[in-house]
Amino acid sequence: MTDATPPLASGPAAGRVLAELRRMQATDLPTHGGRTLAYVYDSGLADADALGREALAMFASSNGLDPTAFPSLQRMENDLVALAGALLDAPDGFVGAATSGGTESILLAVLAARRGAPHLTAPSMVLPASAHAAFLKAASYLGVRPVVVDVDPLTLRADPAAMAEAVDDSTVLVVASAPSYAHGVVDPVAEVAALAAARGIRCHVDACIGGWVLPHLDHLPPWTFSVEGVTSISVDLHKYAYTPKGVSLLLHRDADLRRGHLFASAAWPGYTMLNTTAQSTKSGGPLAAAWAVTRHIGTDGYARLARQARRATLELAAGVDAIDGLHVLVAPDSTLLALTTDDTCDVFTLADGMLARGWYTQPQMAFGAVPPTLHLTLSAATAPSVPDFLDALGVTTAAARAAGPVAVDPGLGALLVSLDPTALDDAAFTGLLAAAGLSGEGGAIELPDRMAPVNALLDACPPAAREALLLGVLDRLSRPTPRPSP
Repeated sequence: MTDATPPLASGPAAGRVLAELRRMQATDLPTHGGRTLAYVYDSGLADADALGREALAMFASSNGLDPTAFPSLQRMENDLVALAGALLDAPDGFVGAATSGGTESILLAVLAARRGAPHLTAPSMVLPASAHAAFLKAASYLGVRPVVVDVDPLTLRADPAAMAEAVDDSTVLVVASAPSYAHGVVDPVAEVAALAAARGIRCHVDACIGGWVLPHLDHLPPWTFSVEGVTSISVDLHKYAYTPKGVSLLLHRDADLRRGHLFASAAWPGYTMLNTTAQSTKSGGPLAAAWAVTRHIGTDGYARLARQARRATLELAAGVDAIDGLHVLVAPDSTLLALTTDDTCDVFTLADGMLARGWYTQPQMAFGAVPPTLHLTLSAATAPSVPDFLDALGVTTAAARAAGPVAVDPGLGALLVSLDPTALDDAAFTGLLAAAGLSGEGGAIELPDRMAPVNALLDACPPAAREALLLGVLDRLSRPTPRPSP
């Protein structure tokens, strides 16, 4: 008689592992319920969520690397690109690709523009100061010099005249947002695209956050491919298409414009590598989930969800203006709001107070002449809870006004302003962490219960110093977990 074959798995039982995952997830922000007003998007449709999860799991092991091996994925990608093209007024002959998210879509748009001008050794792109930081990331990765132009100080929209002055013979791309993330306003796309077309330059519209909402609203000037001169548009499905993360689409007016981010290599002994995006291997799960959810919700369903989120945004904006000490920074064009305070309180204290009451709102630092703001992304699922949100915001603001604005230690503030980021070694960084109240045992990061004092310190930093400090924090957070004792 022989012993039974032992199981191949040698770790904890599946049930125990799942329990550990649930315990870790309990410390995260909620992804559903409409109370997290950044990072996540909730349609409020339980059946769509369940369908997306099932499709995600069903295709999680499929690989989008080779369309001949998994033709279903190519079919789904083509279907999604066609759906987006209809929404965005794409002309005959347009093409697209599915990516992992808005940042990859933007990277590829910049890459295609750069490679579309091979005669330039030092290409540049012109973008408004409100453009998403993903363009600066693309500039850093791809060696394209960013020429950042101030926005209109009243509307916070791109200034086409100033952008036209910034364009020169090295410019390969100009950028507009629909809408800008930070302020929620749509740039004058027609004017920006016209200045690009006049110089024979590409124009990319970043509609990552608005592309599945704005087509269903009727109060905006044209911003899609209906505008001559718009050469590419990015739109995320894992935002207002309410699909599981992460999937975005990058659409080009024609196939020649896309060619710069296609890649092939037969110069090695393996298979010929052939890609439309930065990724090679990519799970079919997010693509299949997006295909399933968009088919299920349908165009009419998305129109209803967009109008629901838009009504909620306007209702919330009107309610904010009735709260002493608060106001909306600029009238919203879509479903994003930026709130600011008078000198009786600060947005960092508000963010802490709202989190304590079960609402996540995102503090944004001052930028140029724009003061610190509180960013709100309104999903359809948030709409029924707007009165509750406003009640909590009113109570939180009253408490913040009673306490007064958070104060920054003058000495520490002066140190941060004078800080040379290039001279910040590990020992100096450890000292700064301790001064900021972020230092734990052994120099590890220990986040406080109240982030307002930390955020106020960061707000006092010049951008370069803030970047250096936060990269140091990220570095300390991104360290291997010590192995448990046997």
